[in-house]
Amino acid sequence: MKLVFAGTPEVAVPALDALIGSERHEVVAVVTRPDAPAGRGRRLVASPVAQRAEEAGIEVLKPVKPRDEAFLARLTEIEPDCCPVVAYGALLPRVALDIPAHGWVNLHFSLLPAWRGAAPVQHSIMAGDEITGASTFLIEEGLDSGPVYGTVTETIRPTDTSGDLLTRLAFAGSGLLAATMDGIEDGTLKAVPQPADGITLAPKITVEDAHVDWSVPALRADRIVRGCTPAPGAWTVFRGERLKLIHVTPVPDRTDLAPGVLSVGKNNVYVGTGSYAVELLWVQAQGKKPMRAADWARGVRIADGEVLGGA
Repeated sequence: MKLVFAGTPEVAVPALDALIGSERHEVVAVVTRPDAPAGRGRRLVASPVAQRAEEAGIEVLKPVKPRDEAFLARLTEIEPDCCPVVAYGALLPRVALDIPAHGWVNLHFSLLPAWRGAAPVQHSIMAGDEITGASTFLIEEGLDSGPVYGTVTETIRPTDTSGDLLTRLAFAGSGLLAATMDGIEDGTLKAVPQPADGITLAPKITVEDAHVDWSVPALRADRIVRGCTPAPGAWTVFRGERLKLIHVTPVPDRTDLAPGVLSVGKNNVYVGTGSYAVELLWVQAQGKKPMRAADWARGVRIADGEVLGGA
């Protein structure tokens, strides 16, 4: 099939690579978000998908909005058989959805209908799920509600961050997306409507969602930190300033600390929760680089009974 691939961030690149490497399909163009400011200089930088496409000599389309007339005209001119999508980042209007013969097929990082929305991986970790996966489905105008072509499953490990899990799903999902294109092309794969039961929503994680309330149980605090790493980054407050929480671990045998109360040893920093303590392993103070929590504690000279928390 003649394909136009739509995607933007680094997590979409493995799927693009898989389709570029396919002997059965040709990626004739890529659709991605416009260049965006990045780095300290805030200079405009092309998306990871755009950079990969340019390396491969593939035409890159960067519409400000997918309903832009010039973009729709070019897509119509290309006449793609199918448009595979991974984390493109913009809603597609009906006029665009109708252009490819086999529609737009999205690779979504959950087992639909669970975790429809922008942040499925983060929500699955924060909810304490043990299994997740990726799904390919035919995009319709509803939110991730289209019929499903195929799935792959992935175990969520006890120490997984959303970054860890998303990386594994990006590579597992790239094979699923390529296989879905094969099945659509040869007519052996049919999309199956999603069940009406089991629908959960995964809206974008806000900075406030990433604020750790130490009155919650230790396992919940750990899941928030892992689910919000690397972005938007879990945080708490220490002496009136935000402290980013990069890595913590629950300590079930430490039950003597009230929520938010710190306890500092020679090489360990513990904080109480609503159940048992968690150990702070890596943190990042405002204006500082990430550091081991024990080094941070020595530098700020924490007094007995000091607490983390506040807004």
